[in-house]
Amino acid sequence: MTYLETTARFYAEAAETPNVGLCCVQSAPLSLPGLHIPIPMQEMNYGCGTTVHPAELVSNPTIAYVGVGGGLEALQFAYFSRQVGGVIAVEPVPEMREAARRNLEAAAEINDWFEPEFVEIRAGDAFKLPIDDFAVDVVAQNCLFNIFEPADLAQALSEAARILKPGGRLIMSDPIATRPIPAHLQADERLRAMCLSGALTYAEYIQQIIQAGFGQVEVRARRPYRLLDRQTYNLDSHLLLESLDTVAFKVIIPEDGACVFTGKTAVYAGAEAAFDDQAGHILQPGIPLAICDKTAAKLARFEEILVTDSTWHYSGGGCC
Repeated sequence: MTYLETTARFYAEAAETPNVGLCCVQSAPLSLPGLHIPIPMQEMNYGCGTTVHPAELVSNPTIAYVGVGGGLEALQFAYFSRQVGGVIAVEPVPEMREAARRNLEAAAEINDWFEPEFVEIRAGDAFKLPIDDFAVDVVAQNCLFNIFEPADLAQALSEAARILKPGGRLIMSDPIATRPIPAHLQADERLRAMCLSGALTYAEYIQQIIQAGFGQVEVRARRPYRLLDRQTYNLDSHLLLESLDTVAFKVIIPEDGACVFTGKTAVYAGAEAAFDDQAGHILQPGIPLAICDKTAAKLARFEEILVTDSTWHYSGGGCC
């Protein structure tokens, strides 16, 4: 049995018997006016963070959601699209598709604004999405891509890029590892299905996104997620996993490399009225300017400029 078959069986069981706390740390559903979450849907909230960022969802976007789960984030996305077929949810596990349909029907009974037709559930998987090229504004996935082995992850990211419109956004939430996960854990298919042993390091994860053709990546949140202790998992020392929320933009990668925003800023502390690096950045004295990591490395060479550390939270307002 392959790791993908093990994963399918694992989540078929989770669909038929909701398992609170399975796979990932439970996150409270996004609170929005007029949005009510059915209890079974909340019990099947198997994500490690959130992919629903209101600032990314203006102008009634069309959204592809990969791996519908219990339907919670599909419902949240529908809150912003509010159109028939505005959310296309792709799910390979029949039992999960059926559970999501039940939950969405229940959601329609307690949300006057919602119609089940707002979410179209399609059979399919991340490696060959049943969606046309350049068809959607947003692609989202929560705690799915971390299960994939590197070659499969590359294919899934390539598919996400294929169906996105130019300038479209890939919104993801996945566990990452603070150091490489040992081979004996990576080979454990059940631990991989539980989102505990397939995680890449931060640098590997971001590089995979860039290699798929995304020219700008923004970190929305990075926080502790799970600890793999040395006794239970046969490790030399404890291994911390983190939850990483990112938004990647389908834009051309600049010649000097992609722009990755992690919350760094540059502050000019010189005697002049302003500092102009002749590359599009003008710094006013004492005022932090949000910058990407690539620009941070360049500006850090100037003695009169303070470059602050990554906050691992970025919500716009700077330049690369």
